[in-house]
Amino acid sequence: MVNCVSLAVIGGSGVYNIEGARVLDRRQIKTPFGDPSDEVTIVDFDGTQVAFLPRHGRGHRVTPTEIPVRANLWALKSLGVKSLIAISAVGSLQEEYAPGDWVLPNQVIDRTKGRVQTFFGDGIVGHVGFADPFCNDLSAIVEANLRESGVAKIHTGATYLCMEGPAFSTRAESHLYRSWGCGIIGMTAIPEAKLAREAEIAYALIGMVTDYDCWREEEEAVTVDAVMAVMKKNSEGIKRVLPRVLQSIPKDFSSPAHEAARFAIISALDELKPEVRQRLELFYGKYWGKSGNPEKGGGHA
Repeated sequence: MVNCVSLAVIGGSGVYNIEGARVLDRRQIKTPFGDPSDEVTIVDFDGTQVAFLPRHGRGHRVTPTEIPVRANLWALKSLGVKSLIAISAVGSLQEEYAPGDWVLPNQVIDRTKGRVQTFFGDGIVGHVGFADPFCNDLSAIVEANLRESGVAKIHTGATYLCMEGPAFSTRAESHLYRSWGCGIIGMTAIPEAKLAREAEIAYALIGMVTDYDCWREEEEAVTVDAVMAVMKKNSEGIKRVLPRVLQSIPKDFSSPAHEAARFAIISALDELKPEVRQRLELFYGKYWGKSGNPEKGGGHA
């Protein structure tokens, strides 16, 4: 049984079926936030151990809105995960991002509605910085390996527009998001990126472009059939290159994200209820003995 894994991948249910991957363990993990999307599979790539979690569950049975993101992140953190690579299908909002290209975004705009986006609340208040929602250092490692592999055309520096779904955009919405300067559109980066930050997990995202959304007037409106055809090609590509990417991440990789909540907690720590401490001990137990006074580095009132 594997006790600690520092690296994880969250994405499609078939991503971890990679040639050369040796399955070490499968875990059904119970969390204070309910059950994760599915069991976590731990595999080995020539000495590099990685935890894989299918975001939508096996068989793609969970909608973007229904994804139990808090449970997913808690489950991965409980295994010791410090760095997370997210793999997502996205639509393109710019001509230069063609179907089949891959994009590593550096910003995100949230257009979701009513999703739970924090581990805080219910007796504890905290505010983490989110100016740069993706880990630049982890993204740089991923980018370098993807470019060297030549598996797809790689783009960086895009803004990811996260919509609610599950329906695709209207043409008016698509044109609006383009006018904002957004590069790609998807349904899952939020709250995943926010919760990863609160959990002090470095987070990088590979957006695999499947379509041009519906802003191109000469294109037919986006359909599931068209998306799935490109997704199949993208899936084969990520399977070829993912072992290389994962093995390139240093075992001692360090990111500012790993201390993102160091001064985030505003609540008086000595007044936290036992159930609050128990629920969030995994994330913030190392801070329980330190002051939560805003003068010591807390957030805004």
